[in-house]
Amino acid sequence: MSRPPLPPFVAETAAQKARMAEDAWNSRDPARVALAYTEDSLWRNRAEFFQGRAAITAFLVRKWATEQDYRLIKEVWAWQDNRIAVRFAYEWRNDSGRWFRSYGNENWEFDAAGLMRRRIASINDLTISATERLFHWPQGPRPVDHPGLTELGL
Repeated sequence: MSRPPLPPFVAETAAQKARMAEDAWNSRDPARVALAYTEDSLWRNRAEFFQGRAAITAFLVRKWATEQDYRLIKEVWAWQDNRIAVRFAYEWRNDSGRWFRSYGNENWEFDAAGLMRRRIASINDLTISATERLFHWPQGPRPVDHPGLTELGL
């Protein structure tokens, strides 16, 4: 299975890869998201370490059961050859109605077919009020005219 764009990345293809990942994650469809990763993909997400699509799917099911009204924006920070570094922010609320903005960085490594074989994510959560929210589009992909992280001052 091939997942274009393929490495080595340039500015345009790195940005395309990041937007494709953002759109998939905003779908909140664990099976769809997991298809972007190799069968044996290695992950570190915060302090969790796991491997493989089944583990990725299980993680995402658990994540989105607790992170309600999830909206994500990713932005390329740097790229080289088969690696991309992105920064991101996402907003969500817990089951008590408290809102959060989570900030982080991800380091991605891809195989020759364009599947991600390694994902390393560092994430911090900030409690925000509902009036501080900046991500207000309906569930699904971020609209093309919605500002990105830089435009939002994040």
